[in-house]
Amino acid sequence: MSGPAGPGSAQPGQPTDAGAAAGPDEGSLATTRWKRILDVLSVIGPPLTVVTALLVYFGWARTDAQAKAMGLDVSLFGYTVQDFVLRSIQSLFQPLAWLVVIGLLWVMLDRVVVRLLETARFRKLLQRAALAVLVLGFAFAALMWVVAVSQPERTLLYVPFLIAAGLVVGAWGLSVRRRSAAPSARAQRLASRALERSLVFVLVTLLLFWGTSDYAQALGRGAAVDYQERSGLLPTAVVYSKERLAVTAPNVREESAGTETAPLYRYSGLRLLVVSGGRIFLLNDGWTLAQGRVVVLRDDGSVRVEYGNPAAK
Repeated sequence: MSGPAGPGSAQPGQPTDAGAAAGPDEGSLATTRWKRILDVLSVIGPPLTVVTALLVYFGWARTDAQAKAMGLDVSLFGYTVQDFVLRSIQSLFQPLAWLVVIGLLWVMLDRVVVRLLETARFRKLLQRAALAVLVLGFAFAALMWVVAVSQPERTLLYVPFLIAAGLVVGAWGLSVRRRSAAPSARAQRLASRALERSLVFVLVTLLLFWGTSDYAQALGRGAAVDYQERSGLLPTAVVYSKERLAVTAPNVREESAGTETAPLYRYSGLRLLVVSGGRIFLLNDGWTLAQGRVVVLRDDGSVRVEYGNPAAK
């Protein structure tokens, strides 16, 4: 004859502890999730390779937009992979900084919500608030998407980021609403939500990529405008050549500095843009996007260039 059951034992027919049943499911789901992430990384490539590829792309996007605004092609500059990586830092610094700040604030808010969910009297209120956040987030994302598709020429620079924010907020509201359900009901649906979260993650990542690319291109166009407004602050350049270069850019002066037997031509009124890819890129004094010229010379010793401080008189 058996004795009375202890307080920790379960009677036949009685449901076991919901929290204990949900624990192993959540742990196994987390393990499976990390395994899937590692599998994806193994297919895409090492994280360092992926990051380098992204840096090169954003640096190229910025430089390409700048070159097109100046009437050039990015291939003329002959930039290397290292050059593109360095030029991408400015394009990524502000978006990444804002993402980190917003992510920290979201984690803090989510922890507060988790603590409130542990109190039964706040559960109903949180369910209603989560429903409102869910509807508003997805509705805002859909509205921004319609604006981006219907009027691409008038789309604001940050629209992709706004779409991603709406999706994240709506998905978080859906998550809070689900977490406010009974623990046993949560455990039964955890596996079916993995695909849903993965799709949301992929969509948000693509939107962030889109927005960062647009931001990099805007920085490139802004750099071209900056050259127009501050061309007088670029280093001065005086070119000496044994052969006549016939430079026809505005404000460029050609002078003869040699003799009949040893001709030498001197060109002033130029500003240094950049030296890259075995070429010297020069702008004329008073350079503008509409009427300026970019003088391209080979950096092979056929010409001699003297650079000076623009502030020197």
